[in-house]
Amino acid sequence: MNVRLDHSVLHVSYWERANAFYSRVMGAEVIARGAGFFYRFGEQQLNLHGPGLSPAPLSRAPVQPGNSDLCFVWDGPVEEAARHLETCGVAVELGPVARFGARGDGVSVYFRDPDGSLLEFISYHPSKET
Repeated sequence: MNVRLDHSVLHVSYWERANAFYSRVMGAEVIARGAGFFYRFGEQQLNLHGPGLSPAPLSRAPVQPGNSDLCFVWDGPVEEAARHLETCGVAVELGPVARFGARGDGVSVYFRDPDGSLLEFISYHPSKET
């Protein structure tokens, strides 16, 4: 059996603010669909719940804006991720810190999206500053 994650769902409170953040800071391709949007990162996708949508089926306790915790792979040293966030005006809450991810040992920085969801960039590349 070969199972992979296809998409996850994120709830946002303001389309324009979320679209700007996820395209500028996260590098997402923002795709309009019906009354809403989704974000594509290569072969992975974030489907969105947000204003004006009544998605079905819903989970028993739908995630509210700001309640998600997502990790994204940064393809380069983690210091570059931290500098990118600084350039975008996004505060790093924690890191760089050692973490264990899907590919094994890595180094992460944590930050928040405009709704307060916790986001993480994990790097599996050697640090340039060691």
